[in-house]
Amino acid sequence: MAKLDPLAAKFASNAYLGFDFGNKKIGVAVGYADTGIASPLLTIRSINQVPDWNRIGQLIAEWQPTGLVVGISLQADGSDNVITPRMQKFCRQLNGRYNLPVHQIDEALTTFAAKQMLYDDLKVSAAKLWEVQDQLAAQLILQSWFDQ
Repeated sequence: MAKLDPLAAKFASNAYLGFDFGNKKIGVAVGYADTGIASPLLTIRSINQVPDWNRIGQLIAEWQPTGLVVGISLQADGSDNVITPRMQKFCRQLNGRYNLPVHQIDEALTTFAAKQMLYDDLKVSAAKLWEVQDQLAAQLILQSWFDQ
């Protein structure tokens, strides 16, 4: 079987990576457009509130995504909140660094929903919750984008 060159593999992929951006941690999920199903992947810790671009670059190289989806936090009236400008900067940086389309979606209450599912429904400990809540929020963000 012939192996695809990296450029061909990139265009043959229908994977998407979803991101739940935070100052300290960034949750990451992966999903495929043909199945429309997202799964939590991992949580990346930021370094002095700067995204770990090396780790994000590794994920881009590994998954060869068609596009990226980032949850954007807004106020109930649709206006920006304190972190919205940093989220939008993260989107611009993703696009600039990896030359991939970056789709933004309202992330209203995804982290809250993730905490509810993990803590209330699955009885995950508070320490473990801190480690995995962002990747589950990223899954909810990416799944919402697929569902639209």
